[in-house]
Formats: sequence, C-alpha cells, structure tokens
Amino acid sequence: MHIANPIYDVVFKFMMEDEKSAKSFLSAIIGEEVLELDFASRERTVRRPVGKKKEQRREKDEDGGLCLTVCRYDFSARIALPGGGFKTVLIELQKAKLASDIMRFRRYLGRNYQDEDNVYGEENDRKARQIYCIFLLGYDVCIPGRTVIEVDYTAKDVTTNEELTAANEFIQSLHHRSWIIQIEQLKQRRRNDLEKLLSIFDQANRTKSHYILNVDEDDFPEQYRPIIRRLRMACESEDIQIEMEMEDDYLSELQEKERLIEEHREELKEHKKEIKEHRKTLKEKDKIIKELKKQLLTANSSKK
Repeated sequence: MHIANPIYDVVFKFMMEDEKSAKSFLSAIIGEEVLELDFASRERTVRRPVGKKKEQRREKDEDGGLCLTVCRYDFSARIALPGGGFKTVLIELQKAKLASDIMRFRRYLGRNYQDEDNVYGEENDRKARQIYCIFLLGYDVCIPGRTVIEVDYTAKDVTTNEELTAANEFIQSLHHRSWIIQIEQLKQRRRNDLEKLLSIFDQANRTKSHYILNVDEDDFPEQYRPIIRRLRMACESEDIQIEMEMEDDYLSELQEKERLIEEHREELKEHKKEIKEHRKTLKEKDKIIKELKKQLLTANSSKK
C-alpha cells in the first residue's frame, strides 16, 4: 500500500487533523489512553515567504500573502486514569527536520508554562494542566540505538531515599514529562506496537518518490490502521503533493543558506588567523627595526 510520507509537515498535519488518528497516535506515544482532544487549542505556526518561482504553485492565504507553514501543536487532552476517571493535560508536540536551537524549544515550553489559559476546573478552583512534551526529530541527539526516549521526573524523600509514587498536584504542575523520538534511529525496528506505528516515518520504505512510502497495512496493529488509511488519503491528494514539493524547495533553500553561513564563518576564522599572523609579523619587524636603530646609535657613538 502506498501512503504519503509523514516526515513532511503537510502530511503529518493532515494526519493529526483526523481526531481518531490523532488520539491513537498520541496514546501510543505517551502510553496512556487519550479520551478526548480539544482541537480548538492553538496551532503554533511559523510563516516563511516563498520565492517567485513557488508563487505559481501556491494560492494566497487569507491575508493575501504567500507562505510556507511549519506547525507545532498544543492539545488539551483528557487522559484516562487507571482507577477510573480522568485527568486533563496539555500535550505539546513539536516536529523538526533539522538540528534546532534548544533555546527555541525552551522558549516555547516556557510560554506554555506562563500561559494563564492552560488551566482546568471550575472558576473558583482553577488548576494548572500538567504538560506533556513530544519531540519528533528528523535528526539524532547523540543517543545512538534509541528510537523513543521517555524523560520522566521522579520525586523522593532525600532523607530516606524513598521514591514518592503518589500523584501530587504541586509536583505535576511544575514538572513535565517528555518523549523524544529519533526518526533516524528507526532502522526497521519493530520490537513493539509503538515501533510498528512509528514505522510510518521509516524512510527505508520510500519508493522512487521521496513523497511516497510503501507499507503493508497488515504489519500494523488493528488500532493503528485508521492512521494508515488516513495517510493513504493524503497520498491521493494533489494539493498535498504540491505542498510536499514546496517543503523540499524551502528545505533546500534553508540548507543552502546554512551552508553559506558556515562557509562565511570558516572564511572569517581564516581572516582572523591571517590578521593574527600579520600582527605577529609586524611585531617581529618592529622588534628588528628597534634592534637595528639601537645598533646604529651604538655605531655612531663609537665613531665619535
């Protein structure tokens, strides 16, 4: 079966716009059942102007401008509790293809901590939502051989070293859990249901077209097959195909700019090195001139 490649933002966005697919995808990653998602939550976007060449392939947005959009999601989610009932959390999902400045992730997380709308409960009993962070990375973070890394806080009594397992609102409100997914580390690993699901990102399944993956629907657990069918729908969309081509164009431009910046940095280093060597040479020449002047003065004094 051919499916659209969700490594592309436009395809991933199309997949996550389907409630059933989004709930299934997020539940698999966090290991908890997502009962409900608030799709009214903000979708963070970064708008980039496109060149004249792309203007012929892109309709204008509502403001009349032309742009590429990179998405980061906030979902308000109800999570089932083991003993019954539910809790409300904020799921922050960021997807990046290139190595990014960690400070950007910190700033985004910081904004969510500061946002006074990230609360739940009655008006007189507002509580801060716990934050879950998911990072889908198209690059490695120098932890080889690990596909999914869960980072969870632990609380313990410093005196007895006893770990506190009971949920605590104060701790949960000030600390967050994270899941880091290194897409490049998939390498056709299928050790559990989560890795089977994440194989939708395995670029080893690409066809001649980088935009299309070839997968077998039967390789996926039944609960994830709606995701596969959703990606198949994306594969059949001409608009999504155009968006993927635009992403490639933009990514190529970005990589070229980064290459030029790196070249300029290396040139600057060389120039600084040359200037340093030149200054050193000048100092040595000054030293020689001073010595010659001294010798000349000595010689003139002797003649007298």
